Amino acid sequence: MKKMVLKLVAVSTLALSLVAITAPQSKANAATTHQVKTGDTFWKIGKKYGVPVKSLMSTNKKTSHLLLVGEKLVIPQNITNPEMDLLARLVHAEAKGEPYAGKVAVASVVLNRVDSSLFPNDIKSVVYQKDQGYYAFTPVQNGAINLPADASAKEAVKEALAFRGMGNGSLYFYNPKTAKSTWITSRKVTITIGNHRFAK
Repeated sequence: MKKMVLKLVAVSTLALSLVAITAPQSKANAATTHQVKTGDTFWKIGKKYGVPVKSLMSTNKKTSHLLLVGEKLVIPQNITNPEMDLLARLVHAEAKGEPYAGKVAVASVVLNRVDSSLFPNDIKSVVYQKDQGYYAFTPVQNGAINLPADASAKEAVKEALAFRGMGNGSLYFYNPKTAKSTWITSRKVTITIGNHRFAK
C-alpha cells in the first residue's frame, strides 16, 4: 500500500511537471485577445499592442470605429519583440534630442520602407541595408544602434506601428544643415519636424 501511494505521488508530480512545462507553450501559440474597456479606442488599443489600426479593424471585420465594452478583439501578430527593440534603438540613436513627433516619423520611415517595393520587406533588412558600402542609417555605421533605447523611443515605435499605412509615405529623412547629398535634398519634402526633413 505504501509503495502504491508513493507511485501515485510520483506520477502526480510528473503529470504536474509536464503541465507546467507545456502550458506556457500552448498559451504562447494562442491568439492574443483584448477585452474592450470603457474609454478604449482602436487607436489606444493599436498603440498599446504596437499593431496598425487598419490591421486591427480588418482582423476583427470592423467597418466602423464603434467598440462595445466587453467585446473581445483579436490582436493580429505584427512584428516580433526583437524587431521592435531594433527599431526603437534606431529611433533612439537617430532622433535623440528631437521632438517626440520626429521620433514617430523616423520609425514610420522604416515601416514605410518595409511596405515599399523599393526596399527590403522586413525591419532588420531595412535597418542594416547597405548601398555602395555604406549603411543607410548612420547609427548602424557608427555603432550607436547597439545602445539601448529609452522609453520615449519605445513609445514612438508603438505609435508609428499603430499609425502604419495612414501617413504621407515618407521614405527618407535628413538634416538639411548637415546633408551633403544633392540627391536626398532633391526628394519631395513631406514634412519637417525639428532638425529633420522627411521626404519621399
